[in-house]
Amino acid sequence: MTGPDHITLAREGGLWIATLNRPEKANALTEAMLRKLADIAEAAQEARVLILIGAGKVFSAGADLEAARAGLATSPQWERLSGAITALPGLSIAALNGTVAGGALGMVLACDLRIAAEGTAAFYPVMKLGLLPQPSDPLRLAALIGPARARMILLAGAKVDTQEGLAWGLFDRVVPREALIPTVRDLAAVCLAARPEHARSLKALCTRRPDSA
Repeated sequence: MTGPDHITLAREGGLWIATLNRPEKANALTEAMLRKLADIAEAAQEARVLILIGAGKVFSAGADLEAARAGLATSPQWERLSGAITALPGLSIAALNGTVAGGALGMVLACDLRIAAEGTAAFYPVMKLGLLPQPSDPLRLAALIGPARARMILLAGAKVDTQEGLAWGLFDRVVPREALIPTVRDLAAVCLAARPEHARSLKALCTRRPDSA
């Protein structure tokens, strides 16, 4: 059942699936939704795999406009959420069932993998809106796709379509919409079957700087 925060959490042993469940509003995030997602990400330190997905045809349109006008756009909860996802010892996967926009891109960038359904686009209209992104978002974006492409999205307001996102490395894999959940579950299966400490060690090796070895 979905509560007033419009977030549904399904737990299947070590697999946690958090669904943004406000499809009639393109899964635009309210303060309650943002707090609930951050709560889940912090609690998911015990999970083996965390999957984030949206209900309907859009992953998330970003901050709800009314909530954004009330201050949500600059809420510290965005950084709390992305920081908690980054800190997960297990595998985190953004299952992009559709377009992701604005601040919602931050949680997607914080995930280990981004699997996109065909037709998914991404944009972050902070320049148009006269806002600054959350502090960690430009750094993660530039690390993923390079500084010039990050500037294209943030400063030039470029909307990245599915194939461009795949070519840039913003999306790790693009699949037909009906194959999204099976694909994500297949990717999660190996991690779920492994010893938790082995998965944690491998993830740490992937994020450690070469000069720190």
